[in-house]
Amino acid sequence: MDVPLSGADAVASAPNSADAVASAPNGADAVASAPSPNSVLQRVYDGIRHGIITGTIAQGTRLNENRFAESFEVSRVPIREAIRRLEHDGFVIAEPRRSAVVSTWTADRVIDLFDARLALEVEAARYAARRVREGASTAGLARRLAATEQSIASGDHLEIAKASTQFHIEVVELTQNRLLRSLMRTISHEMIWLFYLTSQRDARKACDEHHDMLDAIASGKEELARTVTYTHIERGREPSLANFDRGGPGPA
Repeated sequence: MDVPLSGADAVASAPNSADAVASAPNGADAVASAPSPNSVLQRVYDGIRHGIITGTIAQGTRLNENRFAESFEVSRVPIREAIRRLEHDGFVIAEPRRSAVVSTWTADRVIDLFDARLALEVEAARYAARRVREGASTAGLARRLAATEQSIASGDHLEIAKASTQFHIEVVELTQNRLLRSLMRTISHEMIWLFYLTSQRDARKACDEHHDMLDAIASGKEELARTVTYTHIERGREPSLANFDRGGPGPA
């Protein structure tokens, strides 16, 4: 089905900071500059992505470029570009000679994501501990953990999902391994989406486990960091799968 116009309108109002306003150097005249193509694209991408993650645009919905263009008050060019980016990030599926469709979560997709995370993040935690032993700082991890605490206090499920994902990204960033960092960025979009879909899970418990991960990495003990990270990720598998019907697509 095509996404309804009301859904597109809701997405277009999603918070973003893409519109740039330039002020005259002397401050006397504030002149709004024309948005750059990149800022327009980012606004459209952020809006549609927000709608997909939060369910305003449901899984399986066929995206109507004309309606999005009308809702965002742009041409179809940035809409098409945004949809291409969304496809790359795992949010939509493009079909030949047809409009793109919002991708669907299944039990198999959840399993694939957890398997990929174990393969990537567990070894990344070990490398991160090694780098800490060699003198690297865990300040970035501590900042991400503090942001997670703040998001839990706010009760905003989307912010909790984002903050939790950012903590995991920071672990991989600490490795300074270009390929690992690139792979993590690739799957991080789906992590945020799944974390939001399974937001009934105990965020406080997950955050406590993040504290354990930080302590293990900060100790510089590679195998400890590896074990703690493996345990944390694997503990989330079954509770996440419980939200999905193993016999078909979508939440159970």
